[in-house]
Amino acid sequence: MSPTPTPVAPGALPLIGHGLQLKQRPLEFMNSLREHGQVVRIQLARTPAYVVTDPALTKEVLVTDVTSFAKGGRIIDALKVFFGDGLATVADGDTHMKNRRLMQPMFNKAHIATRGDTMIEQVREIVEGWAEGESRDTLADMTELTLAAFLTALFGADLPAHLQRDFIALMPPIMQGTIRQTILPGWVTRLPLPANRAHAQRVAQLRELIDQAIDHRAAALGLGDSPASGRDSLDSGSAQAAGCPHAAGQADTGLFDTLLTADDPDTGPLPRRQLQDEAITLLTGAIETTSTTLAWALVEIEKNPEVGRRMLEELDTVCADRPLRYEDLDQLPYSRAVLQESMRMYGPAWLVTRTATRTVTLGGHSIPEGADVIYSPYLHQHDPSVFPEPERFDPDRWSGRPDAATRGAFLAFGAGRRNCVGEAFAWTELLIILATVRQIWPRLALTSTAPKPQALVTVKPDGLSMAPYRGDRADSGADSAEERDAAGVIHRL
Repeated sequence: MSPTPTPVAPGALPLIGHGLQLKQRPLEFMNSLREHGQVVRIQLARTPAYVVTDPALTKEVLVTDVTSFAKGGRIIDALKVFFGDGLATVADGDTHMKNRRLMQPMFNKAHIATRGDTMIEQVREIVEGWAEGESRDTLADMTELTLAAFLTALFGADLPAHLQRDFIALMPPIMQGTIRQTILPGWVTRLPLPANRAHAQRVAQLRELIDQAIDHRAAALGLGDSPASGRDSLDSGSAQAAGCPHAAGQADTGLFDTLLTADDPDTGPLPRRQLQDEAITLLTGAIETTSTTLAWALVEIEKNPEVGRRMLEELDTVCADRPLRYEDLDQLPYSRAVLQESMRMYGPAWLVTRTATRTVTLGGHSIPEGADVIYSPYLHQHDPSVFPEPERFDPDRWSGRPDAATRGAFLAFGAGRRNCVGEAFAWTELLIILATVRQIWPRLALTSTAPKPQALVTVKPDGLSMAPYRGDRADSGADSAEERDAAGVIHRL
């Protein structure tokens, strides 16, 4: 049977293909492709790429026929410059599976539980320092909170304060530079331009910071000489003497201890470069997607007063007048639904690439070997056949609707063997931060205009500031949309 001709998206221009549409209206453009077929060809400059718009076919790409679609493509190639061979970018095969099995224990629930209350304390200390009524950059605040919480979990509660400050200062401009690298053509990012040199210098500084954090943990675990003395990998000969670093109740341990104490029978301890690559991958994954989801959740809570009221009611029922505890998280299903609906509406990733390893037929369409294959979590998560009224923020759609999450349309954490290894940790961190912020500040009022989605690596708000208020919980989020807009205008004046 002959392959079905693959429809081509309209609007391609000479030389640049669909590049202008991807630049000017990327989310609308991706969403429109559903109208043209299950697989639609677009042009990236002169190179064709195949966008999969049907969740069932995306499942083939990610799960059932995964060997035909390798991790790769333009975005992955660009990120690899920054991530190196971390778990997110390392090629499919034995190395990926070996590293994934190595890292999986870091993110099981029992392991995470030993860090939960320490993370809550870290987040609470920062949030309590906000000034009531002060207009704040909300995305920057969420970035600081996610990074502080994750650094505590990753490297332990005793990470020196100066290292934590340096990480928090360095990561936002690094992420901006990384986004720039993924958007621009490869030849531009290799030119000796000031922006390229600055990004390379920041990445080098980040690796130096990670080295210091690794040395700090290695010393705490008694793992012998540090790589600062010229060693390429850590000596794990004294690892057993240091005792198990993952014992429950050791609040000063970190998730990264799993990698520091790994000792492969064939290759020995992990090389320093791999430790750096994995740390960068973990930090970036924890910051970019988590902070963006939290920022959008706060926007939607403010836009939907009933959502805010129900969330505060749930927190009051579970916690009463005491601060949040780790064991409370499983009793916050509505708060989790608010976060899941925020992920559904805003990505966080909007475009992911794979590379066809052979000529393959997908949904009756022939895709040539070496071609870029694209799927869009944003497109699938706005599919009206799975999520009715997809532009409406509705946390209740996740109550009693497991089918919505299992039909392959909710892809915030990926699927198949490349599914996010830190998904359980991500839910923990998201719930800790959102619940703690809402407990301390029952009202966060918009002081900017309502943000619009901006498609970069993740779907970010294009500009967002909010002011925290303790207020009366019963009045939380009670202002009308007109009052909020007026308040934003007054603030800007």
